[in-house]
Amino acid sequence: MYDPVLLKSFLAVARARSFTEAGHRLGFQQPTVSQHIRKLEAETGRRLFVRDTHSVTLTVDGDAMVDFAQGILEANERAQRYFAGTELRGRLRFGASEDYVLSRLPEVLRAFQSRHPSVDLELTVGLSGALYEKLDAGELDLLFAKRRANDPRGQVVWRERLVWSGADPWRPDPDRPVPLILFQPPSITRTAAIEALERAGRPWRIACTSGSLSGLRAAALAGLGIIAQSRNLAVGGLHELPATSGLPELGETEFVVVGAGPRLLGPAAALGEALIANGDRFRAR
Repeated sequence: MYDPVLLKSFLAVARARSFTEAGHRLGFQQPTVSQHIRKLEAETGRRLFVRDTHSVTLTVDGDAMVDFAQGILEANERAQRYFAGTELRGRLRFGASEDYVLSRLPEVLRAFQSRHPSVDLELTVGLSGALYEKLDAGELDLLFAKRRANDPRGQVVWRERLVWSGADPWRPDPDRPVPLILFQPPSITRTAAIEALERAGRPWRIACTSGSLSGLRAAALAGLGIIAQSRNLAVGGLHELPATSGLPELGETEFVVVGAGPRLLGPAAALGEALIANGDRFRAR
């Protein structure tokens, strides 16, 4: 059996693509992380990373070790919880923005369910604004969504630019109002798009509204207008519009984990920690 300490260091480096950053996340010095990786490579008899002064890249064997390491650590955790009598149980009502469901969220939820098989997970997918309303009404225990303006709640998982996107080719006509394809209210990106154009004094019109991301994508691919979206959660087939399009900057948005109370407890705390730990996965394009 491979040493769990070595496997944890390995996964931290694989996710951060940096020995120094992995050390920060684990509370180790960089030389300690390097020593762990050398020991693991010696035990496996395989090289797991290609390292140079600028980058850290997984080898083919390193890619294979990612799945093995996760499986070993998850089995170890399950055994510890079982014999300690601390296995999580209960129901978790979890709300997630539709953007994530089309990215890496299924991978994180699959790993969570593997670690906590006695937790009944109820997933609600929707627009961030609508999910906040459900959270505030006591219908959700945990929310993973964009942060609302002037709402201090939640722990930041990552920050990201909002960008304008459209079908290729799409060119704005400076003599006409900008045709917007928007989510139905309440929507955080809808508000950001309209406010950015208002601040810039740029006329706009609503060309299409939809309650789903697939609806926005279809309208944009049809050339009806443009959408505002998170840069690394780009909708397939659409292209980020260049700065030369003359459209105003949309600024950044924060992606947060928000609980129903001031502190996350039980299953909500466990899933919240998993989402935060996997922030790099959601950022990866």
